[in-house]
Amino acid sequence: METYSLSTLAEQDVRRLYRYGIESFGLQKADSYFDGLFGQFDAIARTPEMYPMINEVRPGYRRCVYGFHAVYYRVIDGRVRILRVLGSENPEGLP
Repeated sequence: METYSLSTLAEQDVRRLYRYGIESFGLQKADSYFDGLFGQFDAIARTPEMYPMINEVRPGYRRCVYGFHAVYYRVIDGRVRILRVLGSENPEGLP
């Protein structure tokens, strides 16, 4: 599989997390976390079935935890679609 895309909401989440990281921890740590997050996206794309289904939250969704955040995604037509990257936010608002 090895490909993925980000939803508009996931793109906004990533930008928000990066800005917060810079403001709270500095550029170097924010860059490191950001690079690791995108490495996690790559890992999800390689083996999306590795991470658990969360049908109780949304049917067909999976969740992968990275650091302090949960990556919510689905496999759609053989491609991973990253839908949200949330911290302690309530996942009930998932698309």
